[in-house]
Amino acid sequence: MARVERGAFDKASGKIGRPKLHGRRIETVPLDREKRLNIPNQLTLLRILLVPVIVVVFYLPLSWASRLSALVFAVAALTDWLDGYLARRWGQTSPFGAFLDPVADKIMVAVALILLLQADPNVWLTLPIIIIIGREITISALREWMAELGSRTTVAVSFIGKLKTAAQMGSIIAMLWRDEFLGLPVYRIGVVLLYVAAALTLWSMSIYLKAAWPLLSPRARPVAGEKPRQSDMG
Repeated sequence: MARVERGAFDKASGKIGRPKLHGRRIETVPLDREKRLNIPNQLTLLRILLVPVIVVVFYLPLSWASRLSALVFAVAALTDWLDGYLARRWGQTSPFGAFLDPVADKIMVAVALILLLQADPNVWLTLPIIIIIGREITISALREWMAELGSRTTVAVSFIGKLKTAAQMGSIIAMLWRDEFLGLPVYRIGVVLLYVAAALTLWSMSIYLKAAWPLLSPRARPVAGEKPRQSDMG
């Protein structure tokens, strides 16, 4: 008897559900709302909801608004780690969570970087911010292609990606804080970390592009049983 993953995606109906066997025929029963909105996914949604809070707090006419916006962003960044940890620990990974998590990350980071650039518009901030946002757009277009490549490249990019994320989150928190802390130039430290994140961004993107280049070449053959689609790189 074939084994069907719990919470599998049914391509025919476009629904995520719990499989039921009727003789030799498999039907997919849609998961209820509670299953789809488990605690890890709720944390991811919370991260998205905190984005407008960061924007509003950032523009408050208060002396401590920058520090509060940094704290709110730090809470949102913490949920980025916590939702993935809990999903793996409790076995609550889902297609919905896999889709929503990177979307939440990109929205949060892009909005924060735009706020920082608007507050201090200069070429030295513009360059790394363009690199970081441009990389996210490029890699999003390559995600589906990279799923067809070997695990060795995936592991290497994943490790570099974690370093990039740590530097990126640390830089944004420090630059949102702005004021000195215990005599340390927090904002300047944040700018340095932003350049570190931009350098790691270029590194990881070069690995993605190098690994995906055979698939992107005109002579690349489509995967067996799958027709090439024009929207893959759209």
